[in-house]
Amino acid sequence: MSDHIDTLDDLNKHIPLKQKLTSAHQVIKKKLPFVARIAIAIYDQDTRVLKTFIHSSDETTPLENYHALIDDAPSLKGILNQGRPRVINNFLTFDHNDNEHNKRLGRAGYAASYTMPIFNNGDFVGFVFFNSFQSGVFDEHALSQLDVFGHLISLLIISEISNIQTLAAALKTSGKITHLRDPETGSHLDRMSRYSRLIASALADKYQLEDDYIEHIFMFSPLHDIGKIGIPDDILMKPARLEPNEMEIMKSHTVKGREIIDEILHNFGLDAVDYVNILRNIAEFHHESVNGAGYPAGKIGDEIPLEARIVAVADIFDALTSRRVYKHAWTNEAAFHALHQLAGEKLDQDCVKALLENVEEIEKIQQQFKQDCYG
Repeated sequence: MSDHIDTLDDLNKHIPLKQKLTSAHQVIKKKLPFVARIAIAIYDQDTRVLKTFIHSSDETTPLENYHALIDDAPSLKGILNQGRPRVINNFLTFDHNDNEHNKRLGRAGYAASYTMPIFNNGDFVGFVFFNSFQSGVFDEHALSQLDVFGHLISLLIISEISNIQTLAAALKTSGKITHLRDPETGSHLDRMSRYSRLIASALADKYQLEDDYIEHIFMFSPLHDIGKIGIPDDILMKPARLEPNEMEIMKSHTVKGREIIDEILHNFGLDAVDYVNILRNIAEFHHESVNGAGYPAGKIGDEIPLEARIVAVADIFDALTSRRVYKHAWTNEAAFHALHQLAGEKLDQDCVKALLENVEEIEKIQQQFKQDCYG
């Protein structure tokens, strides 16, 4: 019998992805003690935006809640175009130290980095960054070891994202795709999910929100109305105002959504997906009101999970500014006024303020994901 202990055994455990990354970092530091930080950024192909996701440092990261167009980071774009890693052994002499990403790392005292692109079957997913406070440390010996760990970490990231994509596909497919039966269709989901991320990012400092929490809100928010799978067509698609008894049936989509999510998580073996309670809370509680007049539980104020409060604002704003068969699209100004009126009554004041203080970003999202003839 051997007394050998698997130093990477934590990667087999049902623990959060960030905890797995931190555990892998500890193993790396035993071999390469100068590696001070490992960070992951993931890529949104629709918007070409690169976003911070998770990191292994116990200290405040210089890139918390950071996102930028890949086109504004020429050295990173070069990695993507070439499909090869990048070594910077001295930030002071690096040619592209004028972009915000490298400026922040430099101000935090980092002197060198090794960056590996993450690909999944040829599709670009993001980057793994290994950072050091020491210059000149990423020699061939160190790089050969980090290549192995980098690919291992990449597989962890790909697995997490793939699980979420599988979950989303399963949820949508199980109801013949909810938003094909619902007037609120594809472009609505693209916009409201990005409004949700915008709100969460703006609240990050106040609520101490980490990047992976924010990103999971973005990934899960399009599934907020999954429970509408269980609503009869004559109610879901009714072009007129619902009768009281019909409204009660419509309201049941929140509880049905939670039940469907739990069933699919179990059947597909996806219970281990990080932050899955965010998904449950969004589906069940996005129609709660901060004054207690919402449904299904009549929760008040902070009793409503933050992710549900965020999605409620994003969903209502996009509903107001979108064209429907029964109404014209409101102007942004009219919708802003309505949100002000609802703040503190139906909607969370912090979430409303967070959205309305980012008008320029709202307009960018609307321009990129314009409403088509189907909504």
